[in-house]
Amino acid sequence: MPSRIRQLAVRAALVTTTLVATALGTAPSAPAGPPGPDAADRAAAPAISPRAVTFEDTFDGPAGSPVNGAKWQIETGDNVSNHERQYYTAGNANAALNGQGQLVITARRENPGNYQCWYGRCEYTSARLNTAGRFTTTYGHVEARMKVPRGQGMWPAFWMLGNDIGQVGWPASGEIDIMENVGFEPRSVHGTLHGPGYSGGEGIGAGYTLPNGQNVADAFHTFAVDWSPEAITWSVDGAVYQRRTPADLGGRQWVFNKPFFVILNLAVGGYWPGDPDGSTVLPQQLLVDHVRVTTSDGPAPAAGTLRGLAGKCLDVAGSATANGTPVQLYGCNGTAAQRWTVGADGTVRALGKCLDAASAGTADGTRVQLWDCNGTGAQRWSLNTATRDLVNLPADKCLDVRDNNPADATPTQLWTCAGTPNQKWTLTP
Repeated sequence: MPSRIRQLAVRAALVTTTLVATALGTAPSAPAGPPGPDAADRAAAPAISPRAVTFEDTFDGPAGSPVNGAKWQIETGDNVSNHERQYYTAGNANAALNGQGQLVITARRENPGNYQCWYGRCEYTSARLNTAGRFTTTYGHVEARMKVPRGQGMWPAFWMLGNDIGQVGWPASGEIDIMENVGFEPRSVHGTLHGPGYSGGEGIGAGYTLPNGQNVADAFHTFAVDWSPEAITWSVDGAVYQRRTPADLGGRQWVFNKPFFVILNLAVGGYWPGDPDGSTVLPQQLLVDHVRVTTSDGPAPAAGTLRGLAGKCLDVAGSATANGTPVQLYGCNGTAAQRWTVGADGTVRALGKCLDAASAGTADGTRVQLWDCNGTGAQRWSLNTATRDLVNLPADKCLDVRDNNPADATPTQLWTCAGTPNQKWTLTP
């Protein structure tokens, strides 16, 4: 596994304008190819519900203007621990609006201020900015639409750090790398989690390679995470390529149930990407069309029938409300036994009770039933409207019609997600 160290000195205040923070990171293992049906289907977005925008910057303003200081603060200095080569400058020298609704972060081979870096006189300048002291979020959909630079030594990143980093340090603060790209992998991006016991070379993540031989730098792409209390999923242009839950940590601490702030930067060189060489063309630019954070704090959950195999509906057997009543496939009939509410809390409800994995089971074949809502993982689900998977989060398994049988009264169960028709569900109002 290649390794990188991202030691970060963020010079800004959480309360005023200076914060001292230290963050380390790692390069994930070699990127996976485009996710096949199995990988895409296993990665499920949080339960659907209306979204409320809590942070947005579309970078409107005259060309050459600095970023909005009410939303962003600019970091300055070098980065010795990663052995990055750039000096991050203040103001709009390397981070400015282009007058076309975009932020441009520019990396240049220059040193107009006689800046000093860990290796001597700095060779490059660039920019890094964050929302610490201005905006934090706990959970939600966090995305940026960006066009990354290209070339050996380029290292653009869109990521987040726990807002308590000044108190607990890194990696206890946690780090969510939403998107990183290194110039020697022109077709791939990475998403990674870092926390206590899984930081540095032990960060937990995956890579994603664009389909059809596309280079990431050829066009704008939307990089996002969907973040809930028990899961974080990563996507590129809406294609989900990984999902991580506390179960992936092997008993280590999940440090992602607290506020985080957002960071954008373009590094030059370092342990992971390597330094620029004779093939690197400078200047290079990271273009950011927007950064947006939305939450599922909308006015109402989504409700309707859940239609699956052969166009039939998810049904509470006999319209019974007793605990343990089987949940089955049945011809759609418009009754309350087939009316489901998908909540922002991860529950799926009918007849005043919750869809439940029997005995909190996680094995293939675990029976699915109706049960009093109790807030346990057995009742936490994620409906991905793109892949149409309904996934039980602790089990990381799909709601499945047993034996792919379309007959009325066929029971449902948990089963390893396979992308088959008996695991596809559509919420229809």
